[in-house]
Amino acid sequence: MNPIKVMVNGLPGNMASNVVQHALNDKRFELISHSLTGPEITASETTIGSVAFTLIQPQDGYQAISAIKENSGPFISVDFSLPSAVNSNAEFYCKHNLPFVMGTTGGDRDFLTETVTASSIPAVIAPNMAKQIVGFQAMMEYAAQTFPNLFAGYDLEIKESHQQGKADTSGTAKAMVHYFNSLGTPYTETDIIKERDPETQQSVWGIPAEFLQGHGWHTYALTSSDKTVRFEFTHNVNGRDVYALGTLDAVLYLDKKIKAGVRSRVFSMIDVLKGI
Repeated sequence: MNPIKVMVNGLPGNMASNVVQHALNDKRFELISHSLTGPEITASETTIGSVAFTLIQPQDGYQAISAIKENSGPFISVDFSLPSAVNSNAEFYCKHNLPFVMGTTGGDRDFLTETVTASSIPAVIAPNMAKQIVGFQAMMEYAAQTFPNLFAGYDLEIKESHQQGKADTSGTAKAMVHYFNSLGTPYTETDIIKERDPETQQSVWGIPAEFLQGHGWHTYALTSSDKTVRFEFTHNVNGRDVYALGTLDAVLYLDKKIKAGVRSRVFSMIDVLKGI
């Protein structure tokens, strides 16, 4: 089987770099040695392993992509850029017929979906690429649909901690808000407690020092009105490997859909988990 050609955008960012590191060690993938980057990046090149990647500024994107497509043929794009670039990047991918996996959170998610469905390409879009966490979300969605108002009268607290460089609130935490709303707990996305201070993360949360620059700790706590009952759901991830591996699974899934002729459709990580 020929390897799947992949272009990882967002280098030299941490998440994009982690995906590249895993793909370099996986014979199922062939990496394109270019990456779309943001205007805040002044370097023209970054090296991961033994491979040098040319960094492409937004104003040079059209010309560069045209040349890459001519030389490499079809490929799948992976996006781990910035929340402010989500929608413009998606529009770029759709305009240039570049199927993509979007792991970047933020942006206008409804418009993101509309952009893909109005185009001629498919995409996998998810706020979280960790398969086990996505599976937990699926269980919560099932509970919300099957047992509405199960936690009516309970107080909810959602806390999430990520590395200092993560600008936006966790997309996973935001999704959980809606499940808990259906389960009867009034809560909004603005109520989410977001921690980004390394000192607090280490001294109060107990996050290991070696993972302060790459982690995702979430706790969802439910307390009854009379304080006699408490439920707590927690998922703590240290490092970025679980997200990178899930991203590559999403690439494999999207490649199958492309070969099956699927167009103009958005898939989620739930679809990837189901494999259908």
